[in-house]
Amino acid sequence: MSAAHKTRSTFGQSCAIRCDIAAPPERIWALLTDAARFPSWNTTVTRIDGTIALGQKLAIAVPLAPGRTFRPKVVRFEPDRVMVWRDGFAPMFRGVRTFTLTPKPGGTEFAMVEVLSGLMVPLARASLPDFGPAFETYAADLKRAAERP
Repeated sequence: MSAAHKTRSTFGQSCAIRCDIAAPPERIWALLTDAARFPSWNTTVTRIDGTIALGQKLAIAVPLAPGRTFRPKVVRFEPDRVMVWRDGFAPMFRGVRTFTLTPKPGGTEFAMVEVLSGLMVPLARASLPDFGPAFETYAADLKRAAERP
C-alpha cells in the first residue's frame, strides 16, 4: 500500500489513497456499504447511522473529530464499482469523497479520494486534521477485513 497523496490549492485540497486488495469487488463493497458493521472493521469510524444507499443521508462519527457528526449524502452508487458521498454547501465549503473499486487479476484496486473545496477552505484549513494517516489506516483496515477468510 502506498502513502496517502495530498494536494492543496487556494480554495481546495484533497487526500487520496490506493491499495490492492486480494478480494473480489463484491466482498469489499459489502464492507463499504454495511453501516451497522462499519466500526467493527474500520478503526477510523466510531459510528455510522443511516443506510448506505443512493440518495440517503448518513450521520458519521469519527475519532479524528470527537464530538462532531458529519452528514454526507450518498450521491452516486454503482454497486461493486463506485460510490460518492457529498457534504457541505457550494460555493462556501463542500466535501466530496469518492470510493472506486477496480477489478484486477488476483483482486481489486481500492481507491478513495476526498476533495474539499470552497471559499471557506482557506479559513478552515488551520482547523482541519491531516487526513493522510487516517486514509492510510482506513485502507489498511479495509484490506485486512476484506482479505480475512
